[in-house]
Amino acid sequence: MICPLKILLVCALLALGCKKDPPSPPGKVTLLSPAKNSECSAIDSESGNTNLVEFSWQAASHTESYVLQVNELNSGTGQMKTTTALSEILAIEKGTPFSWNVTATNRAVTEKSVSETWYFFSPGTETSYAPFPVEVLRPNGPKAFIDVNEEVSLEWVGADLDEDIDGYELFFGTENPPTLHASLTSNQTSAKVAAITKTVYYWRVITKDQEGNTSDTGVLSFEAI
Repeated sequence: MICPLKILLVCALLALGCKKDPPSPPGKVTLLSPAKNSECSAIDSESGNTNLVEFSWQAASHTESYVLQVNELNSGTGQMKTTTALSEILAIEKGTPFSWNVTATNRAVTEKSVSETWYFFSPGTETSYAPFPVEVLRPNGPKAFIDVNEEVSLEWVGADLDEDIDGYELFFGTENPPTLHASLTSNQTSAKVAAITKTVYYWRVITKDQEGNTSDTGVLSFEAI
C-alpha cells in the first residue's frame, strides 16, 4: 500500500519540476546603419526630394518584433515601422537631419528595450551642415545625484559633419522652459549647476556652428537627489 504522504510528495516534486521560468524581457538592440553622426549613403535617390535609405540593426535576444522609429529633426515629423526583420528601407527627405532608434518587443512580456538614438543627415546638395543635437552623457536618467558641493554635473558630446562647432548655450532652471544659464565655448562640454534635493530641474543645450547653424536638444529634465 502506498503511503498518501509519499503520493503528495511525488506530486509536489513533479509540480516543481514542471514549473516554467517566466519569459525574459527583450535584450537591447545594437544599431548598425545609418552610422551615428554621419551623412548616410542612399541606396537609391528617387525623383523629387526623397532618398531610399536602409536602416539595419543586430538581433536582440528574446525579441519577437522590432519597432523602427525615424524622426525628421527640422519638422518633428516621424515614420514608424514594425517588423520581424533586421532591416527596413524607408523613403526620407533629402538634405535633412534625422534621428532613429529601434525598440525590441515581445508579446509575452510588458517590458520593452529601446536602443540608443542616433543622428544622421540624408544626403542632398548641402555645402554647410547644421550641428547634430548634443548627446547627453550626464545625467543619464530621470534622477541626478547632488555632490558634496551641492551641485549636479551636466555633461554632453557635440558633433558636426563640418567640425566647426562654435559653442553651446546652456539653459537651466526650475521653470519650464528654462532660462539661459551660460554661453560656453566649443571646448566646454560640461557644467556644474547648484541644485536642491527633491527638486525637478529643466535644461537644454543649443549648439552653434561657425556658419550660424544651430541644433537644439529640446527641454530635458531630472530630479536632484
